[in-house]
Amino acid sequence: MLAITQNRYGDPGVLALREVDVPVPADDEVLVEVRAAGVDRGVWHLMTGLPYPVRLAGYGVRAPKNPVIGMDVAGVVSSVGAGVSRFKPGDEVYGLGIGTFAEYARVLEKKLAPKPANLTFEQAAAVPVSSLTALQAVRDQAKVKRGDRVLILGASGGVGSYAVQVAATFGADVTGVCSKSKGDLVSALGAHQVLDYSSDDFTQYGPFDVILDINGHSSLGRLREALTPKGTLVIVGGETGGRWLGGMDRLLRAMVLTGFVGQRLRPFISSENHVDLQAMTELIETGKVVPAVDRVFPLAEAAAAIQYLIDGHVRGKVVIAVA
Repeated sequence: MLAITQNRYGDPGVLALREVDVPVPADDEVLVEVRAAGVDRGVWHLMTGLPYPVRLAGYGVRAPKNPVIGMDVAGVVSSVGAGVSRFKPGDEVYGLGIGTFAEYARVLEKKLAPKPANLTFEQAAAVPVSSLTALQAVRDQAKVKRGDRVLILGASGGVGSYAVQVAATFGADVTGVCSKSKGDLVSALGAHQVLDYSSDDFTQYGPFDVILDINGHSSLGRLREALTPKGTLVIVGGETGGRWLGGMDRLLRAMVLTGFVGQRLRPFISSENHVDLQAMTELIETGKVVPAVDRVFPLAEAAAAIQYLIDGHVRGKVVIAVA
Protein backbone atom coordinates (compact mmCIF):
# COMPACT_ATOMS: atom_id res chain seq x y z
CA MET A 1 0.00 0.00 0.00
CA LEU A 2 1.00 3.65 -0.34
CA ALA A 3 1.74 5.59 2.84
CA ILE A 4 3.36 8.80 4.01
CA THR A 5 6.44 7.75 5.98
CA GLN A 6 9.43 9.21 7.79
CA ASN A 7 12.65 7.54 8.91
CA ARG A 8 13.80 10.44 11.10
CA TYR A 9 12.35 13.39 13.01
CA GLY A 10 12.26 16.80 11.38
CA ASP A 11 10.24 19.29 9.34
CA PRO A 12 7.79 18.24 6.57
CA GLY A 13 10.77 17.60 4.31
CA VAL A 14 11.39 14.28 6.12
CA LEU A 15 8.09 12.88 4.78
CA ALA A 16 7.95 10.70 1.68
CA LEU A 17 5.30 8.69 -0.16
CA ARG A 18 6.41 5.06 -0.17
CA GLU A 19 5.10 1.57 -0.76
CA VAL A 20 4.86 -0.34 2.55
CA ASP A 21 3.23 -3.52 3.80
CA VAL A 22 -0.45 -3.48 4.75
CA PRO A 23 -0.63 -3.58 8.58
CA VAL A 24 -2.11 -6.61 10.33
CA PRO A 25 -4.68 -5.79 13.04
CA ALA A 26 -4.27 -7.23 16.55
CA ASP A 27 -7.15 -9.05 18.24
CA ASP A 28 -8.62 -5.79 19.58
CA GLU A 29 -8.04 -3.79 16.40
CA VAL A 30 -9.83 -3.04 13.16
CA LEU A 31 -8.11 -2.68 9.78
CA VAL A 32 -9.64 0.34 8.05
CA GLU A 33 -9.40 1.12 4.34
CA VAL A 34 -8.66 4.81 4.73
CA ARG A 35 -10.69 7.27 2.68
CA ALA A 36 -9.52 10.42 4.48
CA ALA A 37 -7.27 11.46 7.37
CA GLY A 38 -7.28 14.63 9.45
CA VAL A 39 -4.28 16.87 10.13
CA ASP A 40 -3.73 18.37 13.59
CA ARG A 41 -0.93 19.69 15.80
CA GLY A 42 -0.41 16.20 17.23
CA VAL A 43 0.79 15.06 13.81
CA TRP A 44 3.36 17.87 13.82
CA HIS A 45 4.60 16.85 17.28
CA LEU A 46 5.10 13.25 16.18
CA MET A 47 6.75 14.31 12.92
CA THR A 48 9.26 16.58 14.66
CA GLY A 49 9.61 14.58 17.88
CA LEU A 50 9.10 17.82 19.80
CA PRO A 51 9.00 18.53 22.63
CA TYR A 52 11.49 15.81 23.55
CA PRO A 53 9.20 14.10 26.13
CA VAL A 54 7.11 12.99 23.10
CA ARG A 55 9.96 10.65 22.18
CA LEU A 56 10.18 9.30 25.72
CA ALA A 57 6.45 8.52 25.68
CA GLY A 58 7.10 5.48 23.52
CA TYR A 59 7.30 6.98 20.03
CA GLY A 60 11.05 6.43 19.63
CA VAL A 61 14.04 8.29 21.05
CA ARG A 62 16.27 8.64 17.99
CA ALA A 63 13.77 7.86 15.22
CA PRO A 64 10.03 7.13 15.03
CA LYS A 65 9.10 3.55 15.93
CA ASN A 66 6.15 3.74 13.55
CA PRO A 67 7.33 5.35 10.29
CA VAL A 68 3.77 6.06 9.08
CA ILE A 69 2.19 9.16 10.64
CA GLY A 70 -1.42 10.25 11.15
CA MET A 71 -4.16 9.76 13.77
CA ASP A 72 -7.58 11.01 12.56
CA VAL A 73 -9.20 8.52 10.21
CA ALA A 74 -12.42 7.93 8.29
CA GLY A 75 -12.97 4.96 6.04
CA VAL A 76 -14.42 1.50 5.55
CA VAL A 77 -13.72 -1.57 7.68
CA SER A 78 -11.57 -4.04 5.72
CA SER A 79 -11.11 -6.72 8.39
CA VAL A 80 -11.37 -7.11 12.17
CA GLY A 81 -9.33 -8.78 14.89
CA ALA A 82 -10.55 -11.92 16.61
CA GLY A 83 -11.75 -10.00 19.68
CA VAL A 84 -13.68 -7.27 17.84
CA SER A 85 -17.48 -7.43 18.15
CA ARG A 86 -18.78 -3.94 17.28
CA PHE A 87 -17.73 -3.83 13.61
CA LYS A 88 -17.68 -5.94 10.48
CA PRO A 89 -16.16 -5.54 7.01
CA GLY A 90 -17.96 -2.89 4.98
CA ASP A 91 -18.93 -0.66 7.92
CA GLU A 92 -18.26 3.06 7.46
CA VAL A 93 -16.32 4.29 10.50
CA TYR A 94 -14.23 7.10 11.94
CA GLY A 95 -11.89 7.42 14.88
CA LEU A 96 -8.28 7.63 16.03
CA GLY A 97 -5.91 5.22 14.34
CA ILE A 98 -2.24 4.35 14.01
CA GLY A 99 -0.48 5.60 10.88
CA THR A 100 -3.54 6.91 9.06
CA PHE A 101 -1.73 8.79 6.27
CA ALA A 102 -1.93 5.56 4.28
CA GLU A 103 -4.30 3.40 2.26
CA TYR A 104 -4.89 1.14 5.26
CA ALA A 105 -4.54 1.74 9.00
CA ARG A 106 -4.98 -0.12 12.26
CA VAL A 107 -7.48 1.29 14.76
CA LEU A 108 -8.24 0.06 18.27
CA GLU A 109 -11.90 -0.95 18.49
CA LYS A 110 -12.32 1.28 21.58
CA LYS A 111 -11.24 4.32 19.54
CA LEU A 112 -13.61 3.73 16.63
CA ALA A 113 -17.27 4.65 16.02
CA PRO A 114 -19.74 4.50 13.12
CA LYS A 115 -19.28 7.46 10.78
CA PRO A 116 -21.97 10.16 11.07
CA ALA A 117 -24.48 9.48 8.31
CA ASN A 118 -24.64 13.11 7.18
CA LEU A 119 -20.89 13.57 6.67
CA THR A 120 -18.59 12.77 3.79
CA PHE A 121 -15.42 10.83 4.61
CA GLU A 122 -13.41 14.06 4.31
CA GLN A 123 -15.68 15.84 6.80
CA ALA A 124 -15.66 12.88 9.18
CA ALA A 125 -11.85 12.74 9.16
CA ALA A 126 -11.80 16.30 10.53
CA VAL A 127 -13.72 15.28 13.65
CA PRO A 128 -12.06 12.78 16.04
CA VAL A 129 -8.96 14.32 17.66
CA SER A 130 -10.10 17.94 17.72
CA SER A 131 -13.75 17.37 18.59
CA LEU A 132 -13.01 14.97 21.46
CA THR A 133 -10.59 17.50 22.93
CA ALA A 134 -13.19 20.27 22.62
CA LEU A 135 -16.07 18.21 24.01
CA GLN A 136 -14.15 17.00 27.04
CA ALA A 137 -12.70 20.45 27.75
CA VAL A 138 -16.11 22.17 27.60
CA ARG A 139 -18.28 19.47 29.16
CA ASP A 140 -16.02 17.66 31.63
CA GLN A 141 -13.28 20.08 32.63
CA ALA A 142 -15.04 23.46 32.44
CA LYS A 143 -18.53 22.04 33.12
CA VAL A 144 -20.04 24.79 30.96
CA LYS A 145 -23.71 25.49 31.61
CA ARG A 146 -26.38 27.78 30.20
CA GLY A 147 -25.64 31.45 30.75
CA ASP A 148 -21.90 31.04 31.38
CA ARG A 149 -19.63 33.63 29.79
CA VAL A 150 -17.00 31.59 27.96
CA LEU A 151 -13.81 32.94 26.36
CA ILE A 152 -12.09 30.71 23.79
CA LEU A 153 -8.55 31.62 22.76
CA GLY A 154 -7.63 30.03 19.44
CA ALA A 155 -11.28 29.83 18.38
CA SER A 156 -10.63 29.40 14.64
CA GLY A 157 -8.42 26.31 14.83
CA GLY A 158 -9.28 22.63 14.89
CA VAL A 159 -10.11 22.33 18.60
CA GLY A 160 -11.37 25.90 18.85
CA SER A 161 -13.87 25.56 16.01
CA TYR A 162 -15.51 22.63 17.82
CA ALA A 163 -15.24 24.25 21.27
CA VAL A 164 -17.18 27.30 20.06
CA GLN A 165 -19.99 25.11 18.75
CA VAL A 166 -20.15 22.78 21.75
CA ALA A 167 -20.16 25.67 24.25
CA ALA A 168 -22.88 27.45 22.25
CA THR A 169 -24.91 24.22 22.18
CA PHE A 170 -24.68 24.10 25.98
CA GLY A 171 -26.20 27.59 26.11
CA ALA A 172 -23.07 29.60 26.86
CA ASP A 173 -22.39 33.19 25.80
CA VAL A 174 -19.25 32.58 23.73
CA THR A 175 -16.48 35.08 22.96
CA GLY A 176 -13.93 33.83 20.46
CA VAL A 177 -10.41 35.18 19.97
CA CYS A 178 -8.73 34.70 16.58
CA SER A 179 -7.09 36.62 13.75
CA LYS A 180 -9.22 39.25 12.03
CA SER A 181 -9.31 37.28 8.77
CA LYS A 182 -10.96 34.32 10.52
CA GLY A 183 -13.53 36.26 12.52
CA ASP A 184 -16.35 35.51 10.10
CA LEU A 185 -15.82 31.78 10.57
CA VAL A 186 -15.87 31.99 14.37
CA SER A 187 -19.02 34.12 14.29
CA ALA A 188 -20.72 31.64 11.92
CA LEU A 189 -19.84 28.78 14.28
CA GLY A 190 -21.86 30.41 17.06
CA ALA A 191 -19.67 32.93 18.89
CA HIS A 192 -21.68 35.89 20.21
CA GLN A 193 -18.58 38.12 20.16
CA VAL A 194 -15.30 37.85 18.22
CA LEU A 195 -12.06 39.55 19.26
CA ASP A 196 -9.00 40.18 17.11
CA TYR A 197 -6.01 38.71 18.96
CA SER A 198 -3.65 41.31 17.45
CA SER A 199 -5.58 44.41 18.55
CA ASP A 200 -8.17 43.50 21.21
CA ASP A 201 -7.15 42.97 24.84
CA PHE A 202 -9.39 40.13 26.02
CA THR A 203 -8.84 41.10 29.67
CA GLN A 204 -10.93 44.23 29.02
CA TYR A 205 -13.97 42.16 28.01
CA GLY A 206 -14.25 39.99 31.12
CA PRO A 207 -14.70 38.72 33.62
CA PHE A 208 -15.49 35.30 32.17
CA ASP A 209 -16.84 32.28 33.99
CA VAL A 210 -14.78 29.96 31.80
CA ILE A 211 -11.66 30.43 29.69
CA LEU A 212 -10.43 27.79 27.26
CA ASP A 213 -6.86 28.59 26.29
CA ILE A 214 -6.11 26.57 23.19
CA ASN A 215 -3.31 28.51 21.51
CA GLY A 216 -1.02 28.59 24.54
CA HIS A 217 0.47 32.08 24.15
CA SER A 218 -1.08 33.97 27.08
CA SER A 219 0.48 34.08 30.54
CA LEU A 220 -1.33 32.62 33.54
CA GLY A 221 -1.48 36.12 35.01
CA ARG A 222 -3.39 37.57 32.06
CA LEU A 223 -5.72 34.60 31.90
CA ARG A 224 -6.53 34.81 35.60
CA GLU A 225 -7.10 38.57 35.29
CA ALA A 226 -9.90 37.90 32.78
CA LEU A 227 -11.48 35.19 34.95
CA THR A 228 -14.11 35.57 37.70
CA PRO A 229 -12.85 34.86 41.25
CA LYS A 230 -14.43 31.38 41.13
CA GLY A 231 -14.04 30.86 37.40
CA THR A 232 -12.45 27.95 35.54
CA LEU A 233 -9.43 28.07 33.24
CA VAL A 234 -8.85 25.02 31.03
CA ILE A 235 -5.43 24.90 29.36
CA VAL A 236 -5.60 22.75 26.25
CA GLY A 237 -1.96 22.05 25.43
CA GLY A 238 0.56 24.77 24.77
CA GLU A 239 2.71 25.83 21.83
CA THR A 240 5.50 27.98 23.22
CA GLY A 241 8.06 26.28 20.98
CA GLY A 242 10.43 24.93 23.64
CA ARG A 243 12.25 21.72 22.78
CA TRP A 244 12.07 20.26 26.28
CA LEU A 245 8.79 21.47 27.77
CA GLY A 246 7.03 22.99 24.74
CA GLY A 247 4.44 24.79 26.87
CA MET A 248 4.13 22.12 29.55
CA ASP A 249 5.84 24.46 32.04
CA ARG A 250 2.66 26.55 32.03
CA LEU A 251 0.57 23.46 32.70
CA LEU A 252 2.80 22.54 35.64
CA ARG A 253 2.54 26.04 37.13
CA ALA A 254 -1.23 25.91 36.83
CA MET A 255 -1.34 22.57 38.62
CA VAL A 256 0.65 23.99 41.54
CA LEU A 257 -1.19 27.31 41.70
CA THR A 258 -4.74 25.95 41.59
CA GLY A 259 -4.49 24.66 45.17
CA PHE A 260 -3.85 28.17 46.51
CA VAL A 261 -6.44 30.28 44.66
CA GLY A 262 -10.23 30.32 44.36
CA GLN A 263 -10.10 29.89 40.60
CA ARG A 264 -9.98 26.40 39.07
CA LEU A 265 -6.90 26.11 36.84
CA ARG A 266 -7.17 22.87 34.91
CA PRO A 267 -4.44 21.44 32.70
CA PHE A 268 -6.02 18.95 30.35
CA ILE A 269 -5.20 16.02 28.08
CA SER A 270 -8.05 14.44 26.15
CA SER A 271 -9.22 10.84 26.41
CA GLU A 272 -9.52 8.89 23.15
CA ASN A 273 -12.67 6.77 23.36
CA HIS A 274 -15.63 5.72 21.22
CA VAL A 275 -18.26 6.76 23.80
CA ASP A 276 -17.43 10.44 23.38
CA LEU A 277 -17.07 9.97 19.62
CA GLN A 278 -20.64 8.70 19.59
CA ALA A 279 -21.69 11.74 21.64
CA MET A 280 -20.14 13.92 18.94
CA THR A 281 -21.97 11.90 16.30
CA GLU A 282 -25.28 12.82 17.94
CA LEU A 283 -24.38 16.52 17.92
CA ILE A 284 -23.31 16.29 14.28
CA GLU A 285 -26.30 14.31 13.02
CA THR A 286 -28.72 16.75 14.72
CA GLY A 287 -26.96 19.67 13.03
CA LYS A 288 -25.70 21.25 16.27
CA VAL A 289 -22.05 20.80 15.27
CA VAL A 290 -20.59 21.03 11.76
CA PRO A 291 -16.94 20.24 10.88
CA ALA A 292 -15.16 23.32 9.55
CA VAL A 293 -13.00 21.91 6.75
CA ASP A 294 -10.64 24.47 5.22
CA ARG A 295 -8.80 22.49 2.52
CA VAL A 296 -8.45 18.91 1.31
CA PHE A 297 -5.02 17.77 0.10
CA PRO A 298 -4.26 14.51 -1.77
CA LEU A 299 -2.17 11.92 0.07
CA ALA A 300 0.94 12.73 -1.95
CA GLU A 301 0.79 16.33 -0.69
CA ALA A 302 0.67 15.48 3.03
CA ALA A 303 3.83 17.49 3.68
CA ALA A 304 2.21 20.57 2.15
CA ALA A 305 -0.89 20.01 4.29
CA ILE A 306 1.19 19.97 7.48
CA GLN A 307 3.13 23.05 6.37
CA TYR A 308 -0.15 24.85 5.69
CA LEU A 309 -1.22 24.03 9.25
CA ILE A 310 1.95 25.19 11.00
CA ASP A 311 2.06 28.38 8.91
CA GLY A 312 -1.18 29.41 10.65
CA HIS A 313 -3.38 29.65 7.56
CA VAL A 314 -5.99 27.07 8.57
CA ARG A 315 -9.61 28.01 9.22
CA GLY A 316 -10.85 24.99 11.13
CA LYS A 317 -9.31 21.74 9.91
CA VAL A 318 -7.14 20.44 7.08
CA VAL A 319 -7.86 16.97 5.66
CA ILE A 320 -5.97 14.51 3.47
CA ALA A 321 -7.97 12.53 0.91
CA VAL A 322 -6.53 9.03 0.56
CA ALA A 323 -8.81 7.05 -1.72
